[in-house]
Amino acid sequence: MFEYELHQIRSADLIREAQNHRLVREALRLRRDARKAAAGEPQAEGQSTSHSNRPRRPRFARAA
Repeated sequence: MFEYELHQIRSADLIREAQNHRLVREALRLRRDARKAAAGEPQAEGQSTSHSNRPRRPRFARAA
C-alpha cells in the first residue's frame, strides 16, 4: 500500500510539474507575440516560422 501511495504522490507531482512547464511556455509565447506586435511585425497565425516564401526543399534526395 505504501508503494501505491508513493506512486500517487509522484504522479501528482509530475502532473503539476508538466502543467507549470506548459504555463511557462505559454507566458513566454505571449510575451514574444506582444513584443512583435509592439514592434509592428505582422503576426503569422497558423503559418510556419519560415523566413521566406519559397517552397521547402525536399528533405531527402530522390532515388535514381
